[in-house]
Amino acid sequence: MLFRASAETVAVMALDGSLFLHLNEQFYHLHGHRAGASEARSWERSIPVLVAALNEAGLGGVEVILEYALPLNSKRADAVLAGTDPVTGEPSYVVVELKQWSQCTPDEDDPTLCQVGGYGRPVLNPIEQVRRYCQYIANFNGAVAGHPDRVSGVAYLHNATEFGVGGLRAIELDDQGQLFTAERRGAFLDYLRAKLSGNSGAHAADEFLSGTPVPSRQLMSVAAEEVRDRERFVLLDEQQVAYRMVLNAVREAKRSDHKEVVVVTGGPGTGKSVIALSMLGELYRQGVPALHATGSQSFTTTMRKVAGSRKREVQDLFKYFNSFMTAEKNTLDVLICDEAHRIRQTSANRYTPAARRTGKRQIDELIDVARVPVFLLDEHQVVRPGEMGTVAEIRAAAAAKGLACKVVPLDSQFRCGGSDAYLRWVVRLLGLEPGGPLAWSPDGRMRLQVADSPEEMERFLEERRAQGYGARIAAGYCWPWSKEPKPGEPLAADVAIGDWARPWNVRGERGVAGAPPAALWATDPAGFGQVGCVYTAQGFEYDWSGVIIGPDLVWRGDRWVTDRTASKDPVFRKSTPDEDVDRLIRNTYKVLLTRGMVGTVVHSTDPETRDKLRELVGSREAVAAL
Repeated sequence: MLFRASAETVAVMALDGSLFLHLNEQFYHLHGHRAGASEARSWERSIPVLVAALNEAGLGGVEVILEYALPLNSKRADAVLAGTDPVTGEPSYVVVELKQWSQCTPDEDDPTLCQVGGYGRPVLNPIEQVRRYCQYIANFNGAVAGHPDRVSGVAYLHNATEFGVGGLRAIELDDQGQLFTAERRGAFLDYLRAKLSGNSGAHAADEFLSGTPVPSRQLMSVAAEEVRDRERFVLLDEQQVAYRMVLNAVREAKRSDHKEVVVVTGGPGTGKSVIALSMLGELYRQGVPALHATGSQSFTTTMRKVAGSRKREVQDLFKYFNSFMTAEKNTLDVLICDEAHRIRQTSANRYTPAARRTGKRQIDELIDVARVPVFLLDEHQVVRPGEMGTVAEIRAAAAAKGLACKVVPLDSQFRCGGSDAYLRWVVRLLGLEPGGPLAWSPDGRMRLQVADSPEEMERFLEERRAQGYGARIAAGYCWPWSKEPKPGEPLAADVAIGDWARPWNVRGERGVAGAPPAALWATDPAGFGQVGCVYTAQGFEYDWSGVIIGPDLVWRGDRWVTDRTASKDPVFRKSTPDEDVDRLIRNTYKVLLTRGMVGTVVHSTDPETRDKLRELVGSREAVAAL
């Protein structure tokens, strides 16, 4: 959150201007940059209207929590009003979404989306937006997890008239999604009085803000129920927009016999795979011919094992990008291409029979096979030469076929504790965005620690595992990788740093000496005993992430230096240009540093690089408190 106080206090601070100075400074402290002009303007115009309504309703003692950050997520609710129920005396919370819109119309095909002048694409109906915030809070805030009835939601369009936005109410179905306008201000005051008493809401706010986040529903552990039974994920804002756009495109393709390409793009943890599973589950329940495909053996194998543990037909929903070389056009209604940044130039390799070598590009195969091909990708996760899954490539391929291509960007993220500040720290650290590395400022969401040795890292992570957390150690591909041992022999301890040595994860599809197969390294608890590489970690998440930066990326003076000779990755050929190797190595460490849900421990094998990391992260004493 950015600020909390009683409605009476917030009104006084808004009047003298001190509130907005405080919000701006707190925003900069938490996010590392200033709030945009439009966001600052919305504070100045919307917050005074809200607190004026509260005070006029006799609710000056209600606690107003401004810019509440949803647990394990970087999305923020504009305001949460904390108080007590006027009838039961129990804690009561009202989530408020404030909009300055004066006019807005529901999408003619889908009332959960709406059209606002000046926006180039549909946005989520604010009633649906606040309803989903309520559902998410009830799922993930421990203070209300067992009491969803204590959370209500309202969209307050304080500049709007009923004529301008009344059509949005077509989806106003329950107490977690209500809408009020300036024209119905009296009804809004009555609504607030029905939910909140005039007593102080300070204790209710304390309880709400101290509620322990309910552990995230990990993608793999609920995949079976998601695909087989019903939707278990709560999709927020642009996630729900992406989800609805795909379903709408499927309906339109059936109705008018046309094709359309949809691209969903976002960084690590923005929910791309959650959206993919939600779409697949809904399409599967409707009987729509659809498949899920990736270029990742680990991800596909895990999906087959977990989501299809009891039904073989569910396992068959998960394919590889190279599964469609000889498929006929428009065989499927929908093909969901997850981890689409791993699309390659061609599906053929040296083992492909001559009869299956079509000469087509892989991206063309994927577009051709479905009426609605959907691509979910993160361009900063390209880690191998030849991977070409970018928005530009997909747009160009669609345009060459005369197809419309819609792009939905995802901004919020759910990995790394929902910490935008941590993701920004990682991309600036690695030089993937301009401006140079930043000093890490703890934001209470993501924990970061530097280890002086792999032994220290491993001990720390063992302590976290003893507390019930999951943990993994992964490293840059800087050590040779031995062949699989003979039956009965242990894995070779290839990753050797001083006196510490551990094996890489298993190469193949069968477990070895208690270690899980490669595809399950990230999800099987037994994976902690081995060091993972980027190819087994990519696409997955775990609570605590240990990352070993090898000698392929070192800090010298004032910059990073990549040493391709230190990399043992066989995908780098002599013909791979130095600039491509540099980018791919940095992307590799970006992937590894963004796997953790709770925290990251990082160790560099290079002393100068460790010193730089210590300088950026802070002293041992400061981070040990984490």
